[in-house]
Amino acid sequence: MDFILPIIFSAIAMTLIVGGRYLLSSGFFAWLTQRLQPGKYDQLKPQMGREIRWSLYSAAIYGVPAGIVAWGWQNAGWTRIYIDPAAYPSWYLPLSFLLYLLIHDTWFYWTHRLFHEPSWFKRAHAVHHDSRPPTAWAAMSFHPIEAISGAIVIPALVIAIPIHVGVLGLVLMTMTLMGVTNHMGWELFPRWLVQGRLGKWLITATHHEKHHELYRGNYGLYFRFWDRICGTDIGLGDFDAGRSKRISQ
Repeated sequence: MDFILPIIFSAIAMTLIVGGRYLLSSGFFAWLTQRLQPGKYDQLKPQMGREIRWSLYSAAIYGVPAGIVAWGWQNAGWTRIYIDPAAYPSWYLPLSFLLYLLIHDTWFYWTHRLFHEPSWFKRAHAVHHDSRPPTAWAAMSFHPIEAISGAIVIPALVIAIPIHVGVLGLVLMTMTLMGVTNHMGWELFPRWLVQGRLGKWLITATHHEKHHELYRGNYGLYFRFWDRICGTDIGLGDFDAGRSKRISQ
């Protein structure tokens, strides 16, 4: 039983790290939005307050399994995280990165679709869609039920699938970047990428904007693969059209 207190401390530490990462990343892109899109968030201050509160609750939920797994990695060998790059062939580094994103994207697509079923939407996912329109602060604005569904993915993967600690950091950075930029209300990536061949398979803010506009379709996180396979890809959104509609209302 001597391990219980260290695990609790590890969970608290990871909660602080996840919360700090959220505040830094969302705060940076909220600041960038104010610089590049002046006035975009001026009428949304009460909403942003709600987004921050829900996101900090989510940070605590994400921090618990992350802290348990972090302790297990360092003290009990519970995970498949490795430090020596030579432990696996060099080609496995990019493969593991892509594998993690694909599995995470698959989990997210199907759970996200489930949360749009009427009973689940009302019970949990309505919190996220209460952001109209979403801002950079909405990346982790989830009901605790939805936060739990997202919090277990990476901890489960590091127990099951080998990954270098540096690649894991890259996965977490990608997850944070896409989560924030897909919600900030404008497109970070260039038009040639979004509307080109690569954009037909990748999700960016323009694609996710359509989901928040219509409350259906475009359920993926990183890739449009499952949306295309399942017939739920409803194309790209139009930020200017959405802004004009809100002004007219």
